[in-house]
Amino acid sequence: MNSELYLSDLESKPESLTALADVLTREDPFEKLPQSTTRVLFLGMGSSRYAAGVAALRLRAAGVDAYADYASAAATYPPSKDTLVIPISATGGSRETLDATERYAQGPAFVAALTNAPDSPLAGRADLVIPMHAGEERGGVACRTFQHTLALLLALETRLTGAGRDVPTLIKKSAEATADLLDRRDEWLPLAMELLDGPHGVYTIAPAERLSSAEQSALMFREGPRRPADAGETGDWAHVDVYLTKTLDYRALLFPGSRYDAQAMDWVRERGSTVITVGADVPAAAAAVRYAHDDDPDVALLTETLVAELVAAYWWNAQ
Repeated sequence: MNSELYLSDLESKPESLTALADVLTREDPFEKLPQSTTRVLFLGMGSSRYAAGVAALRLRAAGVDAYADYASAAATYPPSKDTLVIPISATGGSRETLDATERYAQGPAFVAALTNAPDSPLAGRADLVIPMHAGEERGGVACRTFQHTLALLLALETRLTGAGRDVPTLIKKSAEATADLLDRRDEWLPLAMELLDGPHGVYTIAPAERLSSAEQSALMFREGPRRPADAGETGDWAHVDVYLTKTLDYRALLFPGSRYDAQAMDWVRERGSTVITVGADVPAAAAAVRYAHDDDPDVALLTETLVAELVAAYWWNAQ
């Protein structure tokens, strides 16, 4: 792992996203999926599972029987011919994901592997390989692959539900949003670094529909600068994390969009905690980081983790 190369990986996000949009304009990587699917099972660890969790929730909301499980679980759904299994691993070599996929590799379930390494062991266990097209992450941290995973899972959702979403255009808007945050980082990043730099770590909060943003952001603080960080869902926050605002110097990133934002911010205001919002202005927040197209929830899903990623990169570089 290398902090300078990690920052370079982040800076190449707009170009990488634009290239992915071009690929999806030319072809549908999910075209060869079986038509008989009645259940979708995602398997993964870490960032892969974060993205899968949001994808499964979105599919269920559209009426598709979909689940995201830890690849390390001892057991999940048994193989069946109407189950589409989608193991996700950027490297294609995650031990837990390989072990879980092995349960399905001999059929009758159809296995479509989502990976950034088309020649990997995971690809060898799949009936269909979906390349992430994220390029090499030289910093050793899953950042572009996380973003591309989400984008491709939105394309999968469109394929399975017939939603009619123009995913390539969405990805290009996300590339513009990402570039905007990068180009204007001198305006917002120093204050964000200062406000989040507390003695008790960083907390990240997001609605269930974008919980991956909180989970990935917390992971970036842990993985790069090795700071304590934890993620929570906005509504659940009032049941599991609010207690910490009474005893800690509580510093948090809030990704707005939940009907329970105001409930959380009432406690923040009462307890004098420090919260930065990303993508919207929220009363009682210490600061807000805005960016192009941040009024589009799908753009936010693909973009907003860059705020935490850049804070983490600069903290890491400073060590």
